[in-house]
Amino acid sequence: MRGVNRVVLIGNLGKDPDMQFLEGNIGVAKFSLATTETYKDRSGKLISQTEWHTVVLWRGLAELAQKYLHRGSLVYIEGRLKTRSWEDKDGNKKFATEIVGDNLIMLDKRNDGSQPGGQIEGLEGLEGEIPPDDGPERLPF
Repeated sequence: MRGVNRVVLIGNLGKDPDMQFLEGNIGVAKFSLATTETYKDRSGKLISQTEWHTVVLWRGLAELAQKYLHRGSLVYIEGRLKTRSWEDKDGNKKFATEIVGDNLIMLDKRNDGSQPGGQIEGLEGLEGEIPPDDGPERLPF
């Protein structure tokens, strides 16, 4: 049986996307995304819990994120979980779990006050295969 690795998040960017280019001029953008859930405890007090996620976008999506997204932007992200591992300089094994995004919808209102931003999906002709992830040396940040 096949497994499913799918993540859907709606949240705000914690910082501007960090854009880097790998060998072959392959763009990769990385940013933190905050998702906040709110609930009432037994006494009726409103409790908010914020979870931080690291999002990685490749190629055309990365370039569009760099151009249009900024700290505080509200976005819908679809993607998959990817865990990388490497050894630090002291030989300790380190892990990082990230969301590799393949769909992005900008949910912010436009500056002119019109409807929310546009949807960026698939990007026909810009997709291509994501290169293998061999640890931190593959990602420049």
